[in-house]
Amino acid sequence: MIFVNSSNLRAVDYNPMTETLTIQFHSGSVYEYYYVPEYVYNGLLSASSKGRYHHRHIKNSYRYSRIR
Repeated sequence: MIFVNSSNLRAVDYNPMTETLTIQFHSGSVYEYYYVPEYVYNGLLSASSKGRYHHRHIKNSYRYSRIR
C-alpha cells in the first residue's frame, strides 16, 4: 500500500496483473475495485485531490466490493 496525502483516502495499492485497485479510507474501510486500467491508477496518484478523483473517475465507474 502507498500512503497518500488526502483527507478521505489513506492508502492505495494496484495489482496490474488483475487490474485490481485497493483503496483504504481514513474511516478504516477498504474497497477493491476491479478491472481498473493502470492509467486510472496513475491518474489517482497524480491527482491534486485524490478524493475528488476517486469520486469522479472510480467510485461509480468500476465494480467493487468492500473487503474490510
